[in-house]
Amino acid sequence: MPIAKAYSRSTSPRNEFRIIGGRWRHRRCHFPAREGLRPTPDRVRETLFNWLQPRIAGARCLDLFAGSGALGLEALSRGAGEAIFVERDMAAAKGIDANLAMLGEQAPIMSTDALRYLAGPPRPFDLVFLDPPYESGLLAEAVRQLAPPWLHPDARIYLEYPAAAGAPPLPDGWRLLKQSHAGAVGFALAAVDQVF
Repeated sequence: MPIAKAYSRSTSPRNEFRIIGGRWRHRRCHFPAREGLRPTPDRVRETLFNWLQPRIAGARCLDLFAGSGALGLEALSRGAGEAIFVERDMAAAKGIDANLAMLGEQAPIMSTDALRYLAGPPRPFDLVFLDPPYESGLLAEAVRQLAPPWLHPDARIYLEYPAAAGAPPLPDGWRLLKQSHAGAVGFALAAVDQVF
């Protein structure tokens, strides 16, 4: 479903995030005030993209619960070849679209439910970002549905969750590479060792 370009920029400074590195470094992006919408914190994004640095150039990325789009935009800024944003909230999707336009970039925005998207025809990705609303309980289900047709061999999957809850169990063929936390935010990077 196409996303309209209209989006109000009258948000307050709390409804913005900055891109940490790459060609759009220090650019500020806006997102709508929506309950549960919180970009991955700067410190966490910086750590994540340090972990991913050797894999970003040319990578196909899926920002599955895109929200503000901070993870997919950061990946594009750092040289990812493609990022697909999946976000069911229309206002949030319009915010991502407005930020892409402000940056002079085009990328697909799928205005649909993340799990419904995973039930569709698979397109393999190199990097997948999983950061659903913490209270939704969707992280474990998304991990279960990310079957190998969605993942290139040796793909990397980022998981973000409440630090107190811990990371969800990983499927067979996945392994945990790195794990950390920043305050109440827990995050991890997993690898796919094989495609069945």
